[in-house]
Amino acid sequence: MSQSVKKAGVKLLRTLSNHAEVIMQAYTSGHVDETQLSPAQLKKLMEAQVLWRPQAGEDLRLRRAVRNLLESGLADERNRQVDANMAGRLARIRTTVANYKESMHRGAYREADVFLEELAETSYSLSESLQRSVRGLWHRIHNEFGYVSSVSAKIRENQLAQQQVSELLDQLELLKFDELAELAGSDRDLRRLLIVSLQQTHAEVSFELASAQTRLLRLLGKFREHLERSQLLKGFVLHCRQNPDYQPRDYAAESHPSELFNQAPGFIRSAAINTQDLEHRDAMLPLLAKLKIRRDKADEALQAGEAFSLEEQTQIQVEAEPIKQAVDDFFCEVIDSGETRSALAYLKQQELDFDPELWIYRVIAGYEGLNAEEQAYFALDRDGQKHQAFDNYIIEDVTMGLR
Repeated sequence: MSQSVKKAGVKLLRTLSNHAEVIMQAYTSGHVDETQLSPAQLKKLMEAQVLWRPQAGEDLRLRRAVRNLLESGLADERNRQVDANMAGRLARIRTTVANYKESMHRGAYREADVFLEELAETSYSLSESLQRSVRGLWHRIHNEFGYVSSVSAKIRENQLAQQQVSELLDQLELLKFDELAELAGSDRDLRRLLIVSLQQTHAEVSFELASAQTRLLRLLGKFREHLERSQLLKGFVLHCRQNPDYQPRDYAAESHPSELFNQAPGFIRSAAINTQDLEHRDAMLPLLAKLKIRRDKADEALQAGEAFSLEEQTQIQVEAEPIKQAVDDFFCEVIDSGETRSALAYLKQQELDFDPELWIYRVIAGYEGLNAEEQAYFALDRDGQKHQAFDNYIIEDVTMGLR
């Protein structure tokens, strides 16, 4: 252990010893009375990571690490947080809120203040836990990758960090602010703890995790590129050791070099006229003149065309498709009979030579092709069943009647 770490540890323990009463007061009451300490003492405790202020205007509170140390040393089962995951803490928050509301309803305001203090400690410890996890993740990104010697180990460390990012994102998804808003109701203190504080922490942590995930993916690509190059170099060194007489060929002297080494650019590059370059004017003007002459000749050829007279053309009557006419007859049959008719039954009754699937499709298309006023006279029902595997609704027949 280095001397600097040893001195820092001794300094921290002395700070805890000199301010034991203040620390125990913060442990029992949940916050520190700042009037009992000088600004220098408060600054010293905050710099030593013993106290922290969750938000501007809030009271100073113990760091989670110091509280865990006291809970473990005192074996205080009343204040010890058993659930370390997000789901457990959210369940504890819901329970504490229910106890707080019940106490307020009964008029037990002193008991309600105790539950509110416990809720504040749970909410702030949850925020601190998320922020500490993000700080640890960035510490791993900036430092842990440099402690391993091989590129493969760096890749494994990167994958572990990505797994931690995924776990933190899964935990953030458990924070459903619509449910928390419904749980807080119109109570100002509850909304401050459950909505304002947690939502600000959620936004900060989400942004940090997105940045960390981008950084990890970039590092992973770089590590894999280094790994491929190192494996190629190791393979070449191993080949040279197994074949001491190996001599690389002079690929530059060969008439057809391998594609791996044939990376030289072409001598003749693609060219194009730059219309903004004045030096190309002498070359472009004759080309433009020729294009103009060709266009004039084309106009002259059009002008020299033979004259013709316009006469009235005979009208051609296009017959409707047989299936469309059959669909119209089906609609007329429904109107004349006034009864609900099946499309497939009509197809069999009239002995029409159409594919049943196409016939059903054209009947539906004919109904959809009507305007809204005409569709209001008909009632079209689709008969079918859902597919067992894909849950798609398969239409087997359609029935049409009058409304």
